[in-house]
Amino acid sequence: MRISLMTTCLVDVMAPDVARATVTLLERLGHEVVFDRRQTCCGQMHTNSGYYTEAAPIVRSFVDTFEPALEEVDAIVMPSGSCTGCVRDQHALVARHEGDTALEERAAAVAARTYELSELLVDVLKVTDVGAYFPHSVTYHPTCHSMRFLKVGPRPLKLLRAVEGIEVKNLPESDTCCGFGGTFSVKNDATSDAMVTDKAANVVASGAEFVVAGDASCLMNIGGKLHRTGAAPRSVHLAQILASTKEDPFFPSETILGRAS
Repeated sequence: MRISLMTTCLVDVMAPDVARATVTLLERLGHEVVFDRRQTCCGQMHTNSGYYTEAAPIVRSFVDTFEPALEEVDAIVMPSGSCTGCVRDQHALVARHEGDTALEERAAAVAARTYELSELLVDVLKVTDVGAYFPHSVTYHPTCHSMRFLKVGPRPLKLLRAVEGIEVKNLPESDTCCGFGGTFSVKNDATSDAMVTDKAANVVASGAEFVVAGDASCLMNIGGKLHRTGAAPRSVHLAQILASTKEDPFFPSETILGRAS
């Protein structure tokens, strides 16, 4: 299968190892990964804040970049539930708001072939055991967009539980938000901090060495709080665990805002 990778802005700037891990994983499974250098932002920060008119040029750019590739690739993958949720649920909404019927149809066509990583693996590639090895304990945080917009459900946990050597621990109050929410954490910083304080405490209570999620943004938020409070657990993206093997193991220095660096 030929798959186009959309890295997302935050991964590109703050967590490039997540993109590398995604490529490593998919290539190990026998698929070709292509990367269009024209890609920019999906527009999530604008759409989440209600700035649909301002988001429209970003949506057009995204569609202009990825629509032509639909003839040459089988799927588009994004290692981010929130950005995938934006493409699938908000791009057409932005086009509709602007009265651009043609863009709405084009955006819908791109969205139909765009998948979050766990969706791509489980639903499209029909695999749960990807040959990964990770001899550590983890707890899984289901991010809001992946849980509520995409409804990825148990897919990430199915993938994690198939990893050799791993121990998956329960996360208390796992379905609560970490408080990031993009611009929410800036505009409502006190509320956001209270939310991530609770989330970090639950990660510690799980007894896991690592907290894992499918969104680098949430992991950056949780990992930052854990780091600032001196707590032991470290944050790691699902792609990084799934890319780890006995021959090419994951290194703790690659964690998102991990304690080792």
